[in-house]
Amino acid sequence: MTTALLTHPDGFDHDTPPGHPEQVARLQAVLDALGGIELLRVKAPLAAEADLLRVHPKPYLDDLRNDAPEHGRRQLDADTWLSPGSLGAAWRGAGAAIRAVDMVLGGEAANAFCAMRPPGHHAERETAMGFCLLGNVAAAAKHALDHHGLDRVAIVDFDVHHGNGTQDLVEDDARILFCSTHEMPLYPGTGDPSETGPHGTVVNVALRAGTDGAGLLAALEDKVFPRVAAHRPELILVSAGFDAHREDPLAGLMLETEDFARITSRICDLADDLCAGRVVSALEGGYDLNALGASAAAHVRILEERGR
Repeated sequence: MTTALLTHPDGFDHDTPPGHPEQVARLQAVLDALGGIELLRVKAPLAAEADLLRVHPKPYLDDLRNDAPEHGRRQLDADTWLSPGSLGAAWRGAGAAIRAVDMVLGGEAANAFCAMRPPGHHAERETAMGFCLLGNVAAAAKHALDHHGLDRVAIVDFDVHHGNGTQDLVEDDARILFCSTHEMPLYPGTGDPSETGPHGTVVNVALRAGTDGAGLLAALEDKVFPRVAAHRPELILVSAGFDAHREDPLAGLMLETEDFARITSRICDLADDLCAGRVVSALEGGYDLNALGASAAAHVRILEERGR
C-alpha cells in the first residue's frame, strides 16, 4: 500500500486579509514541498452533513452558511474570517479527514495526510475561532467510530497551540483519547494539565517557551504515548501543526525540521504496535512558509516510508 494525500484546489479559495498568518500561500508551500514524494493523490470531497452533525449542531452550520459573504470578507472574531470561498474550503477540509479515514480503514491506503486549509482544531461545538471553522479531526474520529464501528480511537495533537476545539468536541466520548502538547501560556489559554475531561480521556501537556525537540519528544514519551498504548486505539489521528518550529512567528518552541520526522516515526511505531499502522494526519498550524513546507515534508516522508 501507499500514503494518500488528500487535498483540493478549493483550499486556495479561503481568503484572509493581507498580512494574516493563515494565508493562501500556506497550502501552496505544503503542496510544493510534497511534490517530490510518491503519494496517492486524492481530491478531497465535501463533508456530508451527517458527518458534521456528529460534532456541530445544525444551527451553527446554518449560521456559517448565512454569515458567508457573497463578496469581500466577513470577520467572525479577531482572528477568524469568512470569504465567498471559505465554506467550500472548510467543508472539503473536514471531508478530506473523513475520506482519509475511509481509505485507511478500507485498505485503500496504509496511512494518509490531509493538506487543506483553514485548520480545524480550535473550532468548538458552536464557535469558530483561531482561524478554524469546523472540527476536521474530531469529525473524522466520530466517523471512524460511528460509521466504521471502531471501539476506540486516539488523537495526538502536536500543534504549538492547545486544540481546545477538538477537546470540546470529543471529551464527552470515552471512546476517544485526546492528547495535546502545547506551549503555555499561549493562545487560546486553555489546556492546563488539570483538564482531563469527564471520562479522564483528555491528556494535556503544557510546555514552556524555549522547549526544543528533545524536550517535546520526552514529554510525549513520558505523558502521551503510554496513555495512547493503554487506550488501545484501532486508529490514530494526528493534528499536525508545524508551528512549534523555531522559525514560526506565532510561538516560542524551538523544534527543528528533523524533530517532526522523529515525532512522526514514534507515532508510527505506536500505530504499528496497536492498530496495524493506521494513521490519519491533518494539517493544522504552521506560519513560517519555509519551515512549514520543510516540516510537512519531513512528516509525510516518514508516513510514506512506513506505509510501503
